[in-house]
Amino acid sequence: MAYWLFKSEPFKWSWEMQKAKGDIGEQWDGIRNYQARNNMRAMKLGDKAFFYHSNEGLEVVGIAEVCALIHPDTTIDDPRWECVDIRAVCDMPRPVTLKEVKANPKLAEMSLVTSMRLSVQPVTEAEYLEVCRMGNLADPPRSPE
Repeated sequence: MAYWLFKSEPFKWSWEMQKAKGDIGEQWDGIRNYQARNNMRAMKLGDKAFFYHSNEGLEVVGIAEVCALIHPDTTIDDPRWECVDIRAVCDMPRPVTLKEVKANPKLAEMSLVTSMRLSVQPVTEAEYLEVCRMGNLADPPRSPE
């Protein structure tokens, strides 16, 4: 099973904007980092991901899922840059702050703590379940096996 985290500045693309896209979702474009792009290349349909508000809020606010596999980023005419599409699945009942993540010893190795600048990050299943627990999400949606 694979889990991920997508970071977005809420004034550019917020969780509310993502939810407004409904089941059709939206491409996660504008990524110009090879590691983040390669993470998207590894994604499978139905993989679940945290939606994280960066710079403003600094918190996990929702769960999304991959609804379209890697394809060219339509915002640039450069074949190196690709993206996936994601759609909103559910709100995090209680947003989980970066401060709380950093304070939890179970999350000390989480990419959000160790690779802060990376905009598309892998999340282990244990990390995913722990953040969901912290956010009072009793029955977290799971990635397909």
